[in-house]
Amino acid sequence: MEYRTYKGRKTAALGFGGMRFESPLDIDASAETVLRAYEKGITYFDTAPGYCQDKSEIIVGEAIREMKKGDQPFTISTKSSKADGSELRRQLETSLKRLNVDCIDYYNCWYVLTKKDWENRKKSGAVQAILKAKEEGLIKHAAFSTHLPGPHIRDVIEEGFFEGVTLGYSIINFPFRQDGIQAAVENNMGVVVMNPLGGGVITENEETFSFLKVRKDQSMLEAALHFLLSDPRITVPLVGFRNINDVDTAVAAVENFKAYTEDEISYIRARVEGEFNQLCTSCMYCDVCPEGIPVWNFMEAYNHLKLKGAESVSDRLKWHWGTDISELDKCTKCLKCERACTQTLPIMDRFEELKKAVIV
Repeated sequence: MEYRTYKGRKTAALGFGGMRFESPLDIDASAETVLRAYEKGITYFDTAPGYCQDKSEIIVGEAIREMKKGDQPFTISTKSSKADGSELRRQLETSLKRLNVDCIDYYNCWYVLTKKDWENRKKSGAVQAILKAKEEGLIKHAAFSTHLPGPHIRDVIEEGFFEGVTLGYSIINFPFRQDGIQAAVENNMGVVVMNPLGGGVITENEETFSFLKVRKDQSMLEAALHFLLSDPRITVPLVGFRNINDVDTAVAAVENFKAYTEDEISYIRARVEGEFNQLCTSCMYCDVCPEGIPVWNFMEAYNHLKLKGAESVSDRLKWHWGTDISELDKCTKCLKCERACTQTLPIMDRFEELKKAVIV
């Protein structure tokens, strides 16, 4: 296993993302996936209230009961998106109970989407509540989780409240958040990367992204993770594990790691900057539709429209998401989803393209 350092703590350079358990209502089976990761040397475990039908923290907490019996140290990360300080405090106390710990290693001010949102977190007491909890020993390190663009991430970092940042970053969008990562390094902060596989887009579209495999016999998973591991500024890439097989595959990919050369990175950068900066990463922050449209389903299907052609869209919607194009008839064009989109994608335009592509 490759290791890095996060605020002086030795950390495996592959993190457990607790947002994709395939059977979250089966707490024991899901906890076995967490324990498998621990046994394989993973030490950083990330979860949050609301993940996996609000079961993720409970699952991780069950695993922690057993992990405490082991010799290998581990760290826990969780989050709160509450702006009100008292509400954040209550959520933090619930997380401590669910996770079966007295102290959370990395606590994130979660889902910081806009500069206005950030100002509200400070004004409404969320940031102060996190810092107070740190003073009381309930958390060890204050961090924030964001999809802001790089320059805005820098602005938040340079206010000096946090010791780490969790941000969306992958081989297909890396040119666009560089300033945020560099600001973290300049301020001696840890950098945790979410969506390192582009929401699955990379690994599921090998033909389209074959140029990312710059080494002989690489898998797409290896290509995506090796690229991130080649950047010493990144502390931990988080992979969302569904099951034990996912854990084993990702750990094997990390064990095969050999750093990319500057020439290899330059080649990838040139291809990405020209071709792949507008794919939806399925972060699901567009899940705000008052009509109940699962917007992220359609944006992910739009990726398939562009990557595989129109013939792929209906099957993707039906068999992967359990929906169909008629859902879009409910759209009132209120634009709430566009305003929430962390990538500022033209969702309304893409809805119209999807409608034209699908023959009902």
